[in-house]
Formats: sequence, structure tokens, C-alpha cells
Amino acid sequence: MKVALFVTCVNDTLFPQTGRATVGLLERLGLEVDFPLEQTCCGQVHANAGYGDQAIPLIKRFIRAFDDPSYDAIVCPSASCAAMVHEQYPRLAAKSGDAGLQTAVEAISPKVWELSKFITERLGLTDVGAYYPHRVTYHPTFHSLRSEHVDDSPLDLLRGSGGEEKVLKN
Repeated sequence: MKVALFVTCVNDTLFPQTGRATVGLLERLGLEVDFPLEQTCCGQVHANAGYGDQAIPLIKRFIRAFDDPSYDAIVCPSASCAAMVHEQYPRLAAKSGDAGLQTAVEAISPKVWELSKFITERLGLTDVGAYYPHRVTYHPTFHSLRSEHVDDSPLDLLRGSGGEEKVLKN
């Protein structure tokens, strides 16, 4: 399976180790991972601040960067950026009046997956060969719960890393 990594501008800029770790994980699971160099910000900051019109060029850039028929999925280690594609892209594309953009968004949106949901639901895995022998607390984000419906995917992966008694849900 070939996937594209949608790393998000915040991760790319402030936490580049997230992208590297995601690539390592996906490759360890046997996937071919591509990183489209043209990707930039998804436009969420613009749209959330009321500047949806300024997000349109970023939506078009996203489409150009990820519109490759060889990608079986587009994987994102950020529920909020995945939610931007799923929830705000269709609304903003419709508002733009650009029928071609609307069609492109409708075609690409189903390929975008939040990382933990991709692993547990699309790949059907909870054990990814990770081991973390320390107690953790998991705090689900708004977008992961209400927009992306990630549910317990992160918890399932944490439990698969060596013992559910150490996983606390906040």
C-alpha cells in the first residue's frame, strides 16, 4: 500500500520529529510512504479566524500536492488538520463557486485519515511493535472526538504497547 504523509505545517515547523517518527512507523508496518514536497499549511488557521477566502489557495495547493492516483491513503498525525480537509474544505470549495475545486475536494477527502484511526481501522492493527513501559495519560482532542470520530484508536494503540493498566484516560 502506498500512502502520502500529510505532516501539517505545525509539525513540520515545530516538531519535525513527528513526521520522521510517522514515516518510520508506517514503513515498519510495510507501507510505502511518500512525502509530497509541495504541501504547506492546510489553511485551518485562516478558516478558523474567519478568513476562509484566504484558505482557498491553500486548498488548491493541497489538491495539487496530494492528487496522485497511486496514493491509497493520505495519512495525517493531526486530527484537526484531517478535520479541516473533511469539514471545512467542502464548505469553502462550495463557497468559492469553483465547481472543479468542489469535485477535487470531494474526490480527495475520503483518502485522508488521522494516523491512529488509519492504523486501527484501515490496517486493522492495535499492536504496531511498540513498547513503552511507563504510565501515560491520554487526553482526547476536540477534533479527534467530534470531527474525526477517532474514538479509542489511540487508546487501543497504547494498550497494544505493553499493558492497559498503565493507560489512563483523561
